[in-house]
Amino acid sequence: MPSANSENRLKNFKNKGKDNDELRRRRNEVSVELRKNKKDDMLSKRRNVGPGDDEPLSPLQENKQPTPQLSIEEIQNGIQSTDPHKQLQATQSARKILSRERNPPIDVMINLGILPRLVEFLGHADAPALQFEAAWALTNIASGTPDQTKAVVNSGAVPHFVKLLRSPDQNVCEQAVWALGNIAGDGPIMRDFVINNGVISLSWPSSTPRLPPPSSAT
Repeated sequence: MPSANSENRLKNFKNKGKDNDELRRRRNEVSVELRKNKKDDMLSKRRNVGPGDDEPLSPLQENKQPTPQLSIEEIQNGIQSTDPHKQLQATQSARKILSRERNPPIDVMINLGILPRLVEFLGHADAPALQFEAAWALTNIASGTPDQTKAVVNSGAVPHFVKLLRSPDQNVCEQAVWALGNIAGDGPIMRDFVINNGVISLSWPSSTPRLPPPSSAT
């Protein structure tokens, strides 16, 4: 028969094993949670929205004068308008909706048929604020599913973003870099499409931010 000491040692050994299993389980739970938080953070970065930002602000000093949030119908009508003020206001409202919501209504914006118009705004060199807001909205649309990214590409945005890499406006230039990073990060096909549009052959000014590596967020 095993001695009392042997039984105690065996009991301690078994309990120690249970403690190790419990610690291992907790470590795994923490690891999973950390990976989840990192993934959420990466998705937020791709969408150009900071955690806890109820009202993201444009570097173009939009906070000088608060702008009203428009309805979906007002956004559509404003973007299709010929009035520059309405165009900017509606584009900014679209960008805010796409930036601040956890599950942004990307498909709703695509189905409004405003993507070609937003791409057109990218070419308004005389209106950098409009360029910036349009680029930001398109960046966040391109951060979605492959089909949503493809919608941005099919609207003809990539050549415009490549041209904006030479924009004299630093904010517009940086937003173009971000947009191209989102598109290239969708996969090899989109990456090659961006490269074939001349993004690598550009002579980068020293003040121009480099194209970020594609995000691994899924």
